[in-house]
This record gives sequence, C-alpha cells and structure tokens, in this order.
Amino acid sequence: MPIRSPRAPTRTFDRRQFRDALSQFATGVTIITTRLPDGGFLGLTASSFNSVSLDPPLVLWSLACGASSLPVFSGNSHYVINVLAGDQQELAERFARRIDNRFDGVEFELSRTGLPVIKGAAAWFECHNRSRYPEGDHVIFVGEVEHCVAHPGSALVFHGGRFVATTAP
Repeated sequence: MPIRSPRAPTRTFDRRQFRDALSQFATGVTIITTRLPDGGFLGLTASSFNSVSLDPPLVLWSLACGASSLPVFSGNSHYVINVLAGDQQELAERFARRIDNRFDGVEFELSRTGLPVIKGAAAWFECHNRSRYPEGDHVIFVGEVEHCVAHPGSALVFHGGRFVATTAP
C-alpha cells in the first residue's frame, strides 16, 4: 500500500505549466507490443518507461485510463517493451497514430511468447504483466523482465515536444 504524505493546500501552476516543465525531462521512446484476443497484434508508442528494480528485474510504464487498449494490456500475461533506436522516429509516430494496422509493413520478429519485437530496436524487454496501479489519469504497469536484449547505438528520445536522436556511444 502506498504511503501518502500531506498535500499542499493549493497548486501554484496550471496544466500547461506542468506539461511545459515535464517536457524538459528527456525520455526514451518505446513501442509496447502485445497480442489481441483475435490473435492480431497491438502496439503503441510510450515514453513513460523506467527501471524499478534489479532484483527482481522490474520495469514500469504507464497508459492513460481512457486508452482503448487498456483492457487488452491489463488482461494479457505478457508484453514487450521495444526501446527505439535513433533512426526509428517514423515508427514512433506511426504507433502513436490511430490507424487500422500499425504493424502493416513494419519488420518484426516474435518473442518466445509470440509477441512482436521491432527489428532495429536499441533494446527490448519481454515482461510478465506483474502488477498494475491506477494513479491519477493513468495506470502504471509493472513488468517482471523475463528476457531482454540490447543493441547499443543511438537512441530516440523525446524532449521539448519533439523527437531527437542521440549520438552513438
């Protein structure tokens, strides 16, 4: 159970100021993939990915409570977090749009649980859907990593409302 601290009596900022301040924190860009009930695939762009624990190996990401994909991600046992490489901005934009088949023409392989692993991704994490925590207008997903692979190189980041590729190490 979370520990709650006393709240400030008022906020001294509005929603726009909050979003502007958040945009100054550069985040990695991911595509989270899973399987639909009909056997098809579901994927979406997310920049809310972070590590939680090394032992056990845990990561987190969050999804808006109003997202149509929330029931699928909540109900599935596994998902894959694909960390995008610096040259994959087009994929990030594609999986952020509302289109019929986001996977059409996208190169991917299947993980051991049969989920899409995006070709060329900088890294990927196959996760057991360990727990979910509703907070505010999002649900926080905690995944226990069962398999991961890294392909070091440039990474795609989101900063100041735009995508930026880092330079390779």
